[in-house]
Amino acid sequence: MVEDQIVARGIKDRKVVEAMKKIPREAFVREEDVRLAFYDGPLSIGFGQTISQPYIVAYMTDALRLDGTEKVLEIGTGSGYQTAVLAELASDVYTVEVVRELSKRAREILGRLGVGNVHFRIGNGWNGWPEEAPFDAIIVTAAPPFVPPALVDQLAGGGRMIVPVGDLEQHLELIEKLNGEIRTERLIGVRFVPMVGSSGED
Repeated sequence: MVEDQIVARGIKDRKVVEAMKKIPREAFVREEDVRLAFYDGPLSIGFGQTISQPYIVAYMTDALRLDGTEKVLEIGTGSGYQTAVLAELASDVYTVEVVRELSKRAREILGRLGVGNVHFRIGNGWNGWPEEAPFDAIIVTAAPPFVPPALVDQLAGGGRMIVPVGDLEQHLELIEKLNGEIRTERLIGVRFVPMVGSSGED
């Protein structure tokens, strides 16, 4: 999976590649989908949510340029797979999930794998985790129609955030906070489930 789906598509950061090799993707899919664990695409994990395509997990992680010292915020714990990859590459991961059952399941899986640098919260991802801000990196694994302002506010100076944005058409946006200015770069087209919760603008 790693060589054919990730390295062959241009992901060269050895730390990301090694993390993708180390984390057992099969531990995060539903029991009936274990034979499809290394499929080159997303898989349902129930509750209208998915575990992302391996390449997209690697691509988004690579874009954050983690060096091992970062405090990372993840919006959308989901299966916990992306969480585990981040935990391998960062100092601490704070992950927010709106679906209680998914958060509980992910916590149990990561516990069995001995991953100890992850902090869990059940709640509305639009709000981020203000009590623990600022964050050196933020990753969003569901698609809001626009970048949540609270997340931009919680990004540390010099930090990087990657988020899928859009409705019928989606793309990844890489946001950097540099010298008090926000820089946004539009990256590849993607397909994520919609971000659940309230934006405060309903």
